Amino acid sequence: MVNADRAHAADVLVEGELVTAVGPSLVAPPGARVLDCTGLLVMPGGVDPHTHLAMPFMGATTVDDWHSGHAAALAGGTTSHLDFALPVEHDLLAGNAAWMEKARRGCLDYALHAAVTSWSDKTASDMATLVARGVSSFKFFMAYKHALMVSDEQLLAGLARSAELGALAMVHAENGDAVEAGRAATYAAGVRGPQGHALSRPAAVEEEATGRAIRLAGLAGAPLYVVHVTCAGAVAEVARARAAGQRVVGEPVLAGIVLDEAAMWDANFTRAAAAVMSPPIRRRAVDGAALLGGLVSGVLGPLGTDHCSFNSTQKAAGRDDFRLIPNGVNGIGERMVLAWHELVASGRATPSEYVRATSTAAAQAFNLYPRKGLVAPGSDADLLVFDPRGRTTVGPRSGASDTNLYEGLEAAGRVAHTISRGRLLYSDGGPVTCEPGTSRFLPRPPFAPTMYPAKWGWEEGAGAAHDLSAQTRPEHREHSEHSEL
Repeated sequence: MVNADRAHAADVLVEGELVTAVGPSLVAPPGARVLDCTGLLVMPGGVDPHTHLAMPFMGATTVDDWHSGHAAALAGGTTSHLDFALPVEHDLLAGNAAWMEKARRGCLDYALHAAVTSWSDKTASDMATLVARGVSSFKFFMAYKHALMVSDEQLLAGLARSAELGALAMVHAENGDAVEAGRAATYAAGVRGPQGHALSRPAAVEEEATGRAIRLAGLAGAPLYVVHVTCAGAVAEVARARAAGQRVVGEPVLAGIVLDEAAMWDANFTRAAAAVMSPPIRRRAVDGAALLGGLVSGVLGPLGTDHCSFNSTQKAAGRDDFRLIPNGVNGIGERMVLAWHELVASGRATPSEYVRATSTAAAQAFNLYPRKGLVAPGSDADLLVFDPRGRTTVGPRSGASDTNLYEGLEAAGRVAHTISRGRLLYSDGGPVTCEPGTSRFLPRPPFAPTMYPAKWGWEEGAGAAHDLSAQTRPEHREHSEHSEL
């Protein structure tokens, strides 16, 4: 059995939705179903901190909804995720309601971030309402000018409000003005294909925005989570801030550690367009190596996917103009096994460091720990049973998409079983059981102890939300999938 702190031989007893015992030579109760995991690893199910299911974007909607996305996650060993709710006409509450409705098609546990795309007194008020409902992280876009991007003034206000509420502020860090200039210049130079996406958004625009966001967060006194870090310069900005004592989390994504920007130069448009995401995939030998180093050392993490899957028909909208290719890649079903290959099978990391990167770090950053990201008495029975001696070949499809960015990759390791809330929903390459309507919303209290250590444990009642026994008592459990707090 492997947790982020140690690996040891043990049995795991699950009763209902919870782990109730962990230890050597446990006796199974009469009538219990027994999974023989001899020679296998039992780990916390994957927690993907960054997904976009059924999201409208760039004139299209991601092909994976909450059913197909959850099915792909289960087959890949992921048991819970955090999705981004976009506002409806800049209205945060309307956006949250829309995403809760979409989530009814799913079967897994999920939490929500809220994207902030404008600023007003109502926005500030709605942020407080969402925190009270268990949505305690807010994303600000520094790119996508004239669509999602906020100004520095708005970002600074949002960072300060997040700190006031005990929420975690998140940023998409690219210099939006520089990106727009680069896109126009690249197109004017005659570049039309997917490689124009990489050329128009060089690493410098990400590095600059990452440093700027970190400094603004420092001014506001706010912890900061930088999504999809892709370049060595941005890694250095995160490392520098953390070394100075600032609370900054840098999130690499699967594509950045597995693939190379050369994918966007593929002569086959469909394959090249499948690799278009923002920020772009960078140079694996330089930037990918920095991401892996940061992930193994603890400077970066958790590892996300930015799962935002568009099919070949949707991507073909930009066949003659790279600026029209919907930005996004798949990964929710491939993350766990490919990360094992890159981290553990390569000799870079231990199994416990792998668990931190793929599960525990996300649960801690977003205040789901120890309910998620841990196998211990009282934690949710979300388990990945993994065969480290197995092999996986990534297939040509991913979820509902007719393409798979990782098609053909060979990886050490295999998902043997996936258990969600005590339900064995995937086993040994068989069909996935994903009953629509069985998803469950995970409310998250503010002031996560890893993000606000000075607040936690000192004020009356502050520790209760983070006490494992308190979280797992019936009155603290959220059994209704979509009810509000």
